[in-house]
Amino acid sequence: MTLPIAQGPEGQETPALDPELKLKLDRLVQENDLVLFMKGNPDAPQCGFSARAAEVYKAIGRPFEFVNVLEQPDMMQYIRAVAEWADWPTLPQCWVKGELIGGSDVALEMYQNGELQAMLDE
Repeated sequence: MTLPIAQGPEGQETPALDPELKLKLDRLVQENDLVLFMKGNPDAPQCGFSARAAEVYKAIGRPFEFVNVLEQPDMMQYIRAVAEWADWPTLPQCWVKGELIGGSDVALEMYQNGELQAMLDE
């Protein structure tokens, strides 16, 4: 999917959040209890933070969906669009039952103190 480009501050090109992409992202996080936007995949993460988040999700023992942002067409535009959509500027993004909980550090902390499992059991 090609994202439309809009002019940002100081003439920089920034992605405009395509309504079709927004709908797909909304559906993805609403229809799946666990979603991880990451660099790489759970078995071959491409950054340490994505690796940590994937390990947390694996430790939960429930199936989860992931999006490898590095495999998306127009990768940098896609990453910017996801950041705009989530209002979260960094990767990975950890989603639980349609709610963005944060990145890998937050996911690990919530897993260690039982909050993550409690959210899934609600």
